[in-house]
Amino acid sequence: MEARPVKYSRTTITELMIPSYANFGGKIHGGILLSLMDKVAYACASKHAGTYCVTVSVDKVGFLQPVEVGELVSLKASVNYVGRTSLMVGIRVESQNIKTGEMKHTNSCYFTMVAKGDDNQPMEVPPLVLENEEDIKRFIEAMRVRKIKEKMHDEMNDAKSAVEVAHAKKILKNERCIIPSQH
Repeated sequence: MEARPVKYSRTTITELMIPSYANFGGKIHGGILLSLMDKVAYACASKHAGTYCVTVSVDKVGFLQPVEVGELVSLKASVNYVGRTSLMVGIRVESQNIKTGEMKHTNSCYFTMVAKGDDNQPMEVPPLVLENEEDIKRFIEAMRVRKIKEKMHDEMNDAKSAVEVAHAKKILKNERCIIPSQH
């Protein structure tokens, strides 16, 4: 399996934001943007892997600035990390006001994708060639993000299994909730 450089699969999708994408406040729905991010993550990961890829998780989606109807949104994706069968795709979303030319960074996030073979089983992906300092930096960042995600996943599972309903009134004393007296 031949290694591929980051630039091999780098992908940009640009789309005009139309009125049907807007919410009641006149801003573009976050779900529309997530759908576009999923598309660019798929295109980028599949180019690198040379096969069908599926989304496993989405991390660090924060909407920094609203996107307006009439703006052009560009989603820039690159493979930042590869495991044996998984790829972490970094995405940067920018919107441009066509009239003024003003550019806004609206959000960045990570999509973890898994390559699938014809048998629908996870398939090994090519190694990633890191050609410059930015590629190296992003690979190391992605490694760190993976470790943090694993730790957080374990802690969340521990939190779920350690819920103490018997001591609920004490635990929830200063929270904004009400427990009827029959409990």
